Amino acid sequence: MHAADGSCCDHDHSHGPKHIYIYSPSGAVRDKAAFRRGVQRLQTLGHDVEVDPDALSSQQRFAGDDATRLAAIHRAAASGADVALISRGGYGLTRILPGIKYKAVAKAIAKGTQFVGLSDFTAFQLAMLAQTGATTWAGPALNADFGVDAKDGGEVDDIMLDCFEDLLSGQGEGAGWQMPRIGELPNGKPQLKDFYVPGGATLWGGNLAVLVSLLGTPYFPQIEGGILFLEDVGEHPYRIERMLTQLLLSGVLARQKAIVFGQFTEFKLGSHDKGFKLQTVIDWLRMQVRRPVLQGLPFGHVPTKVLLPVGAQVSLSVEGRDALIYWGHGH
Repeated sequence: MHAADGSCCDHDHSHGPKHIYIYSPSGAVRDKAAFRRGVQRLQTLGHDVEVDPDALSSQQRFAGDDATRLAAIHRAAASGADVALISRGGYGLTRILPGIKYKAVAKAIAKGTQFVGLSDFTAFQLAMLAQTGATTWAGPALNADFGVDAKDGGEVDDIMLDCFEDLLSGQGEGAGWQMPRIGELPNGKPQLKDFYVPGGATLWGGNLAVLVSLLGTPYFPQIEGGILFLEDVGEHPYRIERMLTQLLLSGVLARQKAIVFGQFTEFKLGSHDKGFKLQTVIDWLRMQVRRPVLQGLPFGHVPTKVLLPVGAQVSLSVEGRDALIYWGHGH
């Protein structure tokens, strides 16, 4: 398993080349140089990279019109690839959810194609889970994670790459990390006690804004006793609290066994906040729900990210600051 401190699982990653299909179901690819770098890096790692014919299409802010992007998803499912990897997120999947051939995609997943992505891709992942129960992977995107520019000092993150290689080799077993130091809640109670959730809890979640946008639709999974993980980018803490409140008032949070905060990045606090910050929101949430609320999961719009099986049955343990989500054999 991979920890946020960079320790590795000691797995043998010397598998043969894998077939990776690159497609664009959401926003248009503007940084074509990053796209080319990403493809080249995957090829340098020894993989057979197939690029969808419309991967670089553009209409307004989208990677082609709705029909074009739907066709790309279905070509990815029909490709027989080991991994179908999105080029980037952005926006665009929620508007085409009714047109996805869910049974065909689920059949491709059952045959071994792993669909990987994050951000706007959360809509696809939750819709697949709600419609078919199929497992997809929250993980990297081509441009942001494999297309970093070495000339600017960028490097492909080692932990992300190790986790991606574990997925390719079928050896991924879990994700461990160390949570930030936390003290007491405003009411004087400890923020988090040691606990264990045995296997059988459904891991689900992703981008908070995208997830909340699906509430009340047929594409929002009805998960009981799950492990809900969340991340977001460019959302002020008050907006994060507002979205969490919607999940709270709708009863979604009360039905989970734990809530796990990943990385929330690229927001700016203002003078009006007067000390109101992200930790304020998390502390507030801990006093609203009778469920463990974890922090620090290395996942989100950050270079260092683990891969997480959305829809899989997992175990979760917390001892002190050490947390572990485990989906390996015999969990």
